[in-house]
Amino acid sequence: MNINLNTLPEGLPIPLDDGLAAHLEGLQLPEISLASTNGSDVNLSAIQGRLVIYIYPLTGRPGAALPDGWDEIPGARGCTPQACDFSNHYLELQQLNATVFGLSSQTTDYQLELKKRLHLPFDLLSDDAFHLKSHLNLPVFKVGDLLLYKRLTMIVENRMIKKVFYPVFPPNQNGLQVVDWLKINQLV
Repeated sequence: MNINLNTLPEGLPIPLDDGLAAHLEGLQLPEISLASTNGSDVNLSAIQGRLVIYIYPLTGRPGAALPDGWDEIPGARGCTPQACDFSNHYLELQQLNATVFGLSSQTTDYQLELKKRLHLPFDLLSDDAFHLKSHLNLPVFKVGDLLLYKRLTMIVENRMIKKVFYPVFPPNQNGLQVVDWLKINQLV
């Protein structure tokens, strides 16, 4: 089965806001370090200034099957197009003084394949132990035996979560949505 991971299929179900991220704005990032595709550990709470963290469930790989029923799960499909959108808007995000990270529960090795394949200009973080779920009560879902993060994007300023995009749909426009928000809400 050859699936085009770079585009969104027609007719994907639109995720509804289930309220599971409503508590996040105003919280501070916890003091935890996550493995990065650059080979280091990153403590997100130690990064000063503006931070964009887009959280996604699972990236597919060319030639590998997605989980059964993946396209029928609202908000599941679109991790590669979302990464590409953030990559396409990376220069604008830098000009808006934002540091960008993608984050999922996939291993760093798995994410490194995606970073190299898509030539992403930013690093991806692995939270395979679900530290952010534990500390921030981030929304998750199960598909088969896999526990995965629901797709959301946080804008953080000096450790405090200022804005949460949830649910994120369509994911291939999330980078532009973030750019637009940052332009209106200048760093103070």
